[in-house]
Parts: sequence; C-alpha cells; structure tokens
Amino acid sequence: MTYPAMSADVCQILHKLQITSCVLIGHSMGGKTAMTVALQEPKLVERLVSVDISPAPTVPQTGFPHYIAAMQKVHLEGKIPRSTARRLAEEQLSSTVKEASIRQFLLTNLVQENGTFKWRVNLEVISQHLQDLLDFPEFQEPYPGPALFLGGANSPYISSENYPEIERLFPCANVEYIFGAGHWVHADKTHDFLNSICNFVESA
Repeated sequence: MTYPAMSADVCQILHKLQITSCVLIGHSMGGKTAMTVALQEPKLVERLVSVDISPAPTVPQTGFPHYIAAMQKVHLEGKIPRSTARRLAEEQLSSTVKEASIRQFLLTNLVQENGTFKWRVNLEVISQHLQDLLDFPEFQEPYPGPALFLGGANSPYISSENYPEIERLFPCANVEYIFGAGHWVHADKTHDFLNSICNFVESA
C-alpha cells in the first residue's frame, strides 16, 4: 500500500475504461495518489486537484494512527442487526475517536459478510504501511499541467511551509482555501467546494 502501487491501480483502471486523459481529483491520501499519477504519467492527467493535502510528508494531525488501532479493537459477536452492530461499534470507538462526524465516517467501512460484521478496509495493511502513507515519493520532474491545491481554511494540511514543494513539483498550481472548512472540505462546505472545482475545470 504505497503511492506508486495505488498510482498503478489508477492508471490501470483508466486504461481499462479507455480514458486517455482526465481531470483527476483526490482528497488526502487520494490527493497524494492523484499527484503521483500526474507526476508519473502526466499525459493521462489534463488537470489535477489535490484536496487538503500537499506533496510534503504529512505529520498526523488527526490521530489517524489511533483511529486505526481503535478500529482493530472493535469486537462484534454473533449475528446481530446492522443497526445494533453500528451502535456497538460506535460505542467502542467513542473512547478514542471523540468527534461524532469522524466516527460516522469510519463506520461507513463496517460491512456484513456471511452473517458477521467486518471492516471493508484492510486495517492490518494500512498499519504496516502507515509511514508510506504519511510520506510522499521523491520526484525530480514537475507536472506541467494546471493544478489546484484546495485546502480547508481550518485544516493544517496545506500550509505556507508546503508552498515551495508545491511550486517545485507543480509550477502551474494555484492554492485556494475554503473558509469554514476543515480537512473534510467536501463534507464541511459542499457548495463552496463544488464551485471551486467547477471554476477550476472550466477555466482556460
């Protein structure tokens, strides 16, 4: 679970769908994946949008490693209704994951399979590759196309300290912030988020 591996997945699905060029948008880890695609295969990416993440190594600000550990500790016994499973899982997460909105987001990954509940995502692999996900691969050649780094004004993930690296790798990039939004920009300020995306995609 590294950015080159996930970039290869994206390139493979684009090839399978016979998409030769696209506007690629990614949030957080998806943003780093989208940047990697653009830097490795620039002809595939007509325009790039990285939502609330930069190409600099990320210092975990949200307790993400603790969220993974809390999800791994959730224990649900026997065949129980989905509503009960979600309630019990949320109760077990609540001691570590204090924000209700983040708990609800994590719970979207709780799925039923063969009568039992499990996490959709591979928590063990995420744990093993957490440092890979926080880092960003080394690149020398910049992406020459238009790029937008769209951050939440209340989030620390695109800061002025990141501007030199953004400019080095994405010389045609603009950096914008959405007032009142945190890391989950698209959920916090959906209308403003969509307006920014549409304005960027439609710009000359």
